[in-house]
Order: sequence, then C-alpha cells, then structure tokens
Amino acid sequence: ERRQLTFEMAELRRKLQQKDGIERILIGKSSGMADLRRDILQLAEAGPDVLILGETGAGKELVARCLHEASPARDKPFVAINCGAFPETLLESEMFGYEKGAFTGANSVRQGRFEQANGGTLFLDEIAEIPVALQSKLLRVLQERQVTRLGGQTAINIDVRLIAATNRDLEEAVTAGEFRRDLYFRLKVVEILVPPLRRRPDDIETLAGHFLQRFAVETGRRVKGFTPEATAALKAYHWPGNIRELRNVTERLVILGGPEITGADVKKYL
Repeated sequence: ERRQLTFEMAELRRKLQQKDGIERILIGKSSGMADLRRDILQLAEAGPDVLILGETGAGKELVARCLHEASPARDKPFVAINCGAFPETLLESEMFGYEKGAFTGANSVRQGRFEQANGGTLFLDEIAEIPVALQSKLLRVLQERQVTRLGGQTAINIDVRLIAATNRDLEEAVTAGEFRRDLYFRLKVVEILVPPLRRRPDDIETLAGHFLQRFAVETGRRVKGFTPEATAALKAYHWPGNIRELRNVTERLVILGGPEITGADVKKYL
C-alpha cells in the first residue's frame, strides 16, 4: 500500500507539473481554454492520433506541442511540417525521405519527417493542402505504420504519433473531391477544436497583458500597461487573425505607442 501510495503521489505531482506547464503556454481563463487544456491532458496520456481544427492564428501548433510535451514521448522528437509550404514533388520527399539516386540531385540518402519523428510526434500543419494523389500514400503509412523512401524497396517500421491540423472544413473538401473520404475518417477519430479569440473575449486582456510584458522586455521600452479604454477597444475588436493578430498588434503598440497605451493608440493600429 505504501509503494502504491508513493507511485500515485508521484503520478499526481507529474500531472500537476504538466498542467502548470500547459497553463503557461495556453494562456487564458475562459471556459473554452479550460476545456481545451483538460482535453489535452486526457489525450496526451492516451496517445491517439489527433486532428486539430481551428482558424488561422488560433494556436493549433501550440496545442500540438502541448499534446507532445504532456505525453510519455515528451523526451522524443517533435517534428513539424507545413504541408502548404511545399509543392507536391518536394512534399512527398520531405515526408517519406529518399534513397540515393531516387531522382536528379538525390546524391545521398535522406530520412523523411516520419523517420525523423520516430518514437515521438509528427505534426502535419495545413493537412488539407496535401494533394489528393499524395493523400493515398499518407493513408497507407498511417494504416500500416511503415514508410518507404522514394526510390527504395524496403518498408521501414515507424512508431509515430500523428497530429494533423487544418483551418479548412474537411467535410466540404471531401464533397468537393479535394480530400479523400477514407483519410478524413482515419484522421477524425479524435478531434480538438481550438476556439477563435472572438468567442473567448475574457482571454483578450490576459493575452494582451502577456504580450505587452514580453515585448516590453524584448524592446527595452517602459510601458505601464493599457488604459481601461484601450482594454475596451481590444475586447470590442473581432480579431479575424486571432491570437497571432493580437500578438502583432501588441508588438506595434509597445514599439509605437506611448508609455501608457490608450484607446486611441489601439484604434490607430488595429
């Protein structure tokens, strides 16, 4: 019983440390953020593949990193790739790697992102941008947990947790023939929805204060904070670019605003 109690206390302490770490990364006191952090802690231990949905700038990659950091694989690699940043031919070699001589310019063997993430987590951002022809190869890798490099003949076993993210409606993409239905159902077993900033206005003041302190330190500017009018103006804005936009606006306000940021300053730089 004493050994069991010691084990349970150590496990509780570890989870509390993870929870505190997540709260430092995913900032906000709203119920939406509390639900998001709870879901992350539950899914991190279970280890399933996860599909993260949310608007641009809402913090999908931060959620993916939290899932990894709170998981048993936290000491293993976290590898991220933006699927929309590569043309189809390059994306395939980035994901699966290639053998020497596989194509012109392939002068040596190169591991793909799946192999680099072996034992850990692979984050595929903007997964809806993967061409349909490549989606079938991705589906086969997810089902078989094996990858074959371009120009290779040997299947390589991989132990990777896949976290995918998109800002698009995948059901609409499936209907439009832009995304494979079987891959969609393979990915959507576990979903996390990251709420947009406009749906959690209670977090705007907290996030803005966090960014203000950060950029004040980075720039060496002495900024007292936001006036009540400035805070009201921030909360009244709809933030189409979400947290990323709030971060950028706060940086401009710290650099170009006065020692105390006013409502006029906020309206000027929104």
